[in-house]
Amino acid sequence: MPQDPTGFDADFFVPESERDPVKAARDPARPLPKRFYKEATVGAEANGFSILLDGRPVNTPAKRRLVVPSRRLAEAMAAEWAAQGETIDPASMPLTRLVNTALDGVAQQMAEVEAELVRYAGSDMLCYRAGEPESLVAAQSAAWDPLLAFARDKLGARLALAEGVMFTAQPEESVAALGRAVRAFVGEGQGAPLRLAALHVMTTLTGSLILALAKALNEIDLATAWGAAHIDEDFQMRAWGADPEALARREARFAEMTAAAFLADTLAEGREP
Repeated sequence: MPQDPTGFDADFFVPESERDPVKAARDPARPLPKRFYKEATVGAEANGFSILLDGRPVNTPAKRRLVVPSRRLAEAMAAEWAAQGETIDPASMPLTRLVNTALDGVAQQMAEVEAELVRYAGSDMLCYRAGEPESLVAAQSAAWDPLLAFARDKLGARLALAEGVMFTAQPEESVAALGRAVRAFVGEGQGAPLRLAALHVMTTLTGSLILALAKALNEIDLATAWGAAHIDEDFQMRAWGADPEALARREARFAEMTAAAFLADTLAEGREP
């Protein structure tokens, strides 16, 4: 991929699954690119705020101008660029990667992404409970029952519970209610693809649309959301010990969750940019 106007090979910000497989086979372990700029700042645009590297605007991997509707968001992204050392490591820039995904991918297929989220509503993790041991049953109930009550009382979605992993169909009206909640949060305008991308990331990371909506709507905080998503994993670690590699992967996922939660909070409807 040719370099963008900043002089940076933006292909590093494309998810592995979307990269050219032929190019990846030729160059499977490319070194991280060298940092080529001294400072990262925020610039004012007619339609929002851009990221400037030594005064030059950053583009997305698809060559779109990287412009966001919130100064707070732009400042957080600029901070990721400013924090880079001698090389640029996209793995340490989860917010920039998420915004790139929103602008290059989600914005082009809003209906498809929304439909995928609604499918999660039909098999939400919070509805599948352990039958034993008693301590795990109690932990799931304590963390998940309030979230299901939130879905019932505030979103109009009454969901059925199941024991084990056998699929249980949810009422169509409840799934439809969660679909309406997604659309209401996403809204319209320039921030809509960003909000949808944030909600999608939180849903896929946790396995629960209800949990993601609860965080997006500030019903719960980030720590509560992350803890609720890992009830089963934490139980297994207490029983069998922690796997360092699994913990490292979880830490990387938490960085993505944190970026998505920040994006959702920053661009929530009614918040001043």
